[in-house]
Amino acid sequence: MTDILDELEWRDVIAQTTDADALRKALAEGPITVYAGFDPTAPSLHAGNLATLLILTRFQRAGHRPIGLVGGATGLIGDPSGRSTERSLNSSEVVADWVSRIRVQVEKFLSFDEGPTGATLVSNLDWTAQMSAIDFLRDVGKHFPINRMLARESVSARLGGDGLSYTEFSYQILQANDYLELYRRHGCTLQLGGSDQWGNITAGVDLIRRVESVHVHALTGKLITKADGTKFGKTAGGAIWLDPALTSPYAFYQYWLNADDRDVVRFLKVFTFRTRDEIAELEKAVADRPAAREAQRALAEDVTTLVHGSEELERVVAASRALFGHGSLQDLDARTLGSALAEVPRAEIPALGAPFVDLLAQSGLVQSKSEARRVVKEGGAYLNNAKVADDTYVPSAEDLIHGRFLVLRRGKRSVGGVEIVEA
Repeated sequence: MTDILDELEWRDVIAQTTDADALRKALAEGPITVYAGFDPTAPSLHAGNLATLLILTRFQRAGHRPIGLVGGATGLIGDPSGRSTERSLNSSEVVADWVSRIRVQVEKFLSFDEGPTGATLVSNLDWTAQMSAIDFLRDVGKHFPINRMLARESVSARLGGDGLSYTEFSYQILQANDYLELYRRHGCTLQLGGSDQWGNITAGVDLIRRVESVHVHALTGKLITKADGTKFGKTAGGAIWLDPALTSPYAFYQYWLNADDRDVVRFLKVFTFRTRDEIAELEKAVADRPAAREAQRALAEDVTTLVHGSEELERVVAASRALFGHGSLQDLDARTLGSALAEVPRAEIPALGAPFVDLLAQSGLVQSKSEARRVVKEGGAYLNNAKVADDTYVPSAEDLIHGRFLVLRRGKRSVGGVEIVEA
C-alpha cells in the first residue's frame, strides 16, 4: 500500500487536513473508506470537479475504498459556499436527471470490483428523503450550535451582503449528516472535497464526534488557479465540462493543449497519473524546448483519455493534425470535424455559390475580400488543405466534406471553416 499522503503532498494538491499525523497513522494501519461528494448543480461535472475526483481515484489506487456520493438531496437545496447570492432552485425532476448523468461520470473513474477496495456509489437522497423534519431537527440539528454555524466562512461572508436563506443556511447540516450516515453504513472515516468545502466537511467531523464519540478525518484539495489570472476550467465559451455533449472532446483536448508553460507541470501533477520521473522529464522539456510543447501534448492526451477514452483521443488528435495540413480531412468523421470547426473562426451559409475569397472574409480569417485576394495571390490560402491559386474560384459540391463542411486555412496556423446550414 503506497503512502498516499506523500503522493498528494508531492503533487501539491492538499489544502487542509484536520490532523495530518492521525490521518497518516490511520492510513498506515490498513485500508480506510473515503468519500467525496458531487452536487448536481449542472447536468455535468466540470474540470474543477475533476481535481477532487482524481484525489478520490488516487486513494483507491493506493489501496483504500472509495465512495462517490452524488447529492440527490443537497442538490435540491444549494450550497452557499463560494457564492455571494442565493442559488436558483431546480425542480426535483431536473435534479434527478442531473444525478443520473453525474453518476455515470463518477463511475468511469472508479473500480467497482468485489474486493476490499471496490467502490460504492450513493445518493444522499436515499437517507435524507426518509427523514421527517422533526427527526432532522431532534436527531441532527440539536448538535449544531448556532454561534458555530454563523462563524463558518460560507455563512459569515453572506451575512455581510445580501443575506442567506434558512434553506442554504441548513446545507452544512445536511452535508454533515451525509458523513454521519456514511460512517454508520460503510465505516467511512475520511471525507474529501475542495478547499471551499472545509466548513461543511469539518461540520461532519464535529457531528460524528458528538454523536458517535469517534474522531474521523477531513482533507481538502487546493483551489486550482492559472498563472495568467484567468479562472481555471473556463474559456470564452464557458466551463470545460466532462460531458462531451457540453464540451466536445476536441475542445476539451485543445483546452489542455493550450496550457500556459507556467501551469503545465502543475496540471500534470494534479490531473495525470504520470510518475515523478516522467513529470521531471517533461518539466525539463518545458525549460529546454518550450516551442515543442511536449508537456502540453502529454497533458492533453492523458486527461482526454481519462475523461473520454483512447478512441476519442485518436479522433481529436487526427482532427487537430488534419486541420493544419498533417492528415486527411476526409478521414475524419462528421461529428469530430464539426466539433473541431466549432472552435475556430467559421461561417454558416445556406448554400454554395460564393467565391472562395468571400468565404475567407465571412469566416473571419481575413478582414476583407481584398485581403483575401492578396492572401491567395501570395500563395497562403488553402481549401481542404489544397492550395487555392485562383482568386475567382467558387467552391462546388465536390469540395464539401460530409456534404456540408469546408476547411479554410490562411498560412500554416490560421484555420477557419464553413458549414452549410439549411435555413
